[in-house]
Amino acid sequence: MSLPDYKYLGFGLGLRPEFYNAVIESKPKVDWFEIMTEDYLVPGGRPLYYLDQISPYYPLVMHGVSLSIGTKDPLNLDYLRQVKSLADRINPRWISDHLCWTGLKGYNTHDLLPLPYTKEALSHVVEKIKQVQDFLGFRILIENVSSYVNFKESEFSEWEFLTLVAEQSDCFILLDINNIYVSGFNHQFNPMDYINHIPINRVKQFHLAGHTQLTDHIIDTHDHDIVDPVWQLYESAVKRFGQVSTMIERDGNIPPFDDLYAELQKAKAIAAQVLELEIA
Repeated sequence: MSLPDYKYLGFGLGLRPEFYNAVIESKPKVDWFEIMTEDYLVPGGRPLYYLDQISPYYPLVMHGVSLSIGTKDPLNLDYLRQVKSLADRINPRWISDHLCWTGLKGYNTHDLLPLPYTKEALSHVVEKIKQVQDFLGFRILIENVSSYVNFKESEFSEWEFLTLVAEQSDCFILLDINNIYVSGFNHQFNPMDYINHIPINRVKQFHLAGHTQLTDHIIDTHDHDIVDPVWQLYESAVKRFGQVSTMIERDGNIPPFDDLYAELQKAKAIAAQVLELEIA
């Protein structure tokens, strides 16, 4: 693949199997698509067939859930080789994964598990990201996850930890606006403290999504429409960070493509109003 340039892409959607035919047949005016990396690592088959039909027409980015950057296990080089092979095939604009761990001793929980925000964890994660970037030959994006527990051992706030990780490893940040809102509610911090302390020059992508609101906590489910407080937080993020490539994640209770496209237009309108731009 050619080296990423991390240029602004506009407004995109998560490419899900439910949308393959609609995208191929109607070529909707979506600026770019984000793919779930693991969906396309099996050689051959339906997902790669459709991806090959779509990739010539849209910029793509790869978003993974299996890097497990925080685990004590060594890096899974077989997985990284597969990621690199897929990148060579589709030439994504960049590759991202999460600030978390997903398993131990070869066992994958399929959950994005939070880390203690300690100096020891910081050193470990920074070294792991450097190894990944050396293997791939370019910088990756690391995303903040939603969380439901705190660790007593933590020495930093989440936003301090994420900032230090990005600066010390020289990676970029995928800032998930919904995850900030979810974690803020669950851990009773002000989401604006998070937004205001992330370095502007590190943020290359935003995620927006819906969630499930329960009585005393929120679960990041990606199966509802985006709620007003998350839209408001997104507006604040645009005011701080400016033009950042933005996409909507929807992984359950999938609506018709046109409904999700309309939600994307709302994101576009909010950004245009904040930045005083004309909507194309």
